[in-house]
Amino acid sequence: MEAPFVLPSPSFTAFRTSKELLHMPSLFELKSITCFSVCSQKQDYNRKMYIIPIRTVCARLCIARSSVGSLEFGGTGPPSNAYSGFSASNDHQRGFTMSLDSASDTLHRIRDFERELEELFDEVKRMIRMGNKNDAIDLLNANYEVVKERLNTGTKGIEEAAILDIIALGYMAVGDLKFVDSLLNMMKEVVDNLKDDAPHLDSILMHMGSMYATLSKFEKSLDTYQRAVYIMERTYGKDSTFLVTPCLGMAKVLGSIGKATTAIDIYQRVITLLESRRGAESKDLVVPLLSLGNLLLKEKRANDAESHFTRVLNIYTKLYGQNDGKIGMAMSSLAQVKCAQGKSDEAIHLFKHALQVMKDSNYLPPDDSILEKMRVDLADLLHAVGRGKEGRELLEECLLITERYKGKEHPSLVTHMVNLATSYSRSKNYAEAEHLLRRSLQIMIKHKGTDDPSISFPMLHLAVTLYHLKQDEEAEKFALEVLHLREKAFGEDSLPVGEALDCLVSIQTRLGKDDNELLKLLRRILNIQEKEFGYESEEVLVTLNKIVYYLDKLGRKDEKLPLQRRLSLLRKKYKQMVHH
Repeated sequence: MEAPFVLPSPSFTAFRTSKELLHMPSLFELKSITCFSVCSQKQDYNRKMYIIPIRTVCARLCIARSSVGSLEFGGTGPPSNAYSGFSASNDHQRGFTMSLDSASDTLHRIRDFERELEELFDEVKRMIRMGNKNDAIDLLNANYEVVKERLNTGTKGIEEAAILDIIALGYMAVGDLKFVDSLLNMMKEVVDNLKDDAPHLDSILMHMGSMYATLSKFEKSLDTYQRAVYIMERTYGKDSTFLVTPCLGMAKVLGSIGKATTAIDIYQRVITLLESRRGAESKDLVVPLLSLGNLLLKEKRANDAESHFTRVLNIYTKLYGQNDGKIGMAMSSLAQVKCAQGKSDEAIHLFKHALQVMKDSNYLPPDDSILEKMRVDLADLLHAVGRGKEGRELLEECLLITERYKGKEHPSLVTHMVNLATSYSRSKNYAEAEHLLRRSLQIMIKHKGTDDPSISFPMLHLAVTLYHLKQDEEAEKFALEVLHLREKAFGEDSLPVGEALDCLVSIQTRLGKDDNELLKLLRRILNIQEKEFGYESEEVLVTLNKIVYYLDKLGRKDEKLPLQRRLSLLRKKYKQMVHH
């Protein structure tokens, strides 16, 4: 009886944007935000405050970031240009909500306060741009101490809320999310006690909604967005374009927590509202159309998504012509649809055309993550349809671009090396795969150390590759190291451990290790697979087959028979599924 062991090549790992960034608003998109400058203790805090309205949309799409107003993809230009407020050109201009007896004196004080706020935020942005992160933190912290003192004396008005808002946004920009969390708790305490008619409370609530989403506090994000919408509907009416921003934020969050139906309704509402106020071909429709299209794609409704992406392509073609980089972005969205529909040739054509347009137009720098993802998605698709050589050329291009822009030791090279190694493994060029995986492992160990579980990813790929090269002793050494790292990091019954055990068993089988020991490892794998995939999964079928083989070999018939019956039933089930 031949051992049922064939160790597969690792699966192809497409580049994916990290989850933490999915809801991260770009702080440099807040060009028009008001800011609070470091002020002396003698500052006149009793004056009324008016906050400049901020209409921010930070819609992070499947493959694009956009800002409403300019509605441009990418967001990779100069920080000061990345934010575009949602213009109110066809709406009534937002006016000061001051009573008639608030004369020019109050107006001057308000404008002074606004200017001070804006100056600080400009300064924080400048410091971050120049790489002076610590100076930016010192500046924000000085303001925090001032406002904290105000809160401790019991003063909790709109001014304090606005200052905390600016400080929180500043800390978001420097990446200190933990402190943002505690600032949001303080802000919530202040805004919960403010009346809905507090000047521009809606803007602060919108920022809070966005920040909560970044921290994955989705329920709190929804609550604050809903209050912003409620205030704005009462102030400006239910058909005002000011509602676009909080509605898009709300829909994004609902989509993230699995409430797709409600999210789709909200996107449709935004689209209808904009069509009535801006016209059916307005570029302001791009962000909601893309957001809705991406959500429908995620919900496996590719045919519904297609019409929205086609509209975006038509809007951009009419506005910018055939050769603008934005056209490339829209084409890549359509390519995703064609891919989901199983129309591989059309998807490949669209991806290639999109990349060419973006290259010719210099719309994004070559090392931009959006372009990188497009190349990897296309490479993945080319491999899937048997055009591995073309796919590999794209992966090599990704690697060369990253080396050129970030250096030959940068950790972001690892993804491309592993992808390229996987491609070489698929074409049985294990020697080239081994070279790339050893290099990627060296880079990761240099940056992460030898105890970090993330190094187990290229290490396991390397173990598999060495197995294919018949270098079993070294393959076993790496597989055991992966097992140790993953047991420590994820627990003995975790899926990553199951993956490492599976690899180890195949290697040790060929090394002729003790059958009883191998059987113990296989039982561990079976327990993990049953827990993770279910008792009737295909993974379980494969492992059961191996266990039955060893029980037969060891002559343990009493243990073998019930498992053999189970295996027989599973095979029957999968045979029927194939015939159906």
